Amino acid sequence: MTERKPVNMPVGDWIDQQIRAAEERGEFDDLPGRGKPLPKRTGDVMEWVAEKLRAENTDTKALLPPSLVLRKELEELPERLAGVRSEAKVREIVTDLNNRIKREILIPRGGPPLLVRLVDVEAVVARWREGRAS
Repeated sequence: MTERKPVNMPVGDWIDQQIRAAEERGEFDDLPGRGKPLPKRTGDVMEWVAEKLRAENTDTKALLPPSLVLRKELEELPERLAGVRSEAKVREIVTDLNNRIKREILIPRGGPPLLVRLVDVEAVVARWREGRAS
């Protein structure tokens, strides 16, 4: 267990001291990649974050501004609804999406403007029924 930081010692100095002590004990000797250069990265920090999220198989939509997230959801709506089994659930999903679109129109939270219209629930339900029938 690590000892407590002395009261009058700056945090940075204490951390450096802990690292030096660990190096002296050889705790960094067998780390993978030891002695190799760091991989070169292109792009900015957000690109690195997006790459990391993809590597972890995590949805990268969290990085987008709300207006783009909503546009992406609209694009993916037919695919999402294809797996839904009940009409009530289809209506719930579309109503929720419409509510979030209305909120973003009333109180934009940054990013590009939201250039979409509300989804016609009845039209979506009719297309969903047609898809289920075939």
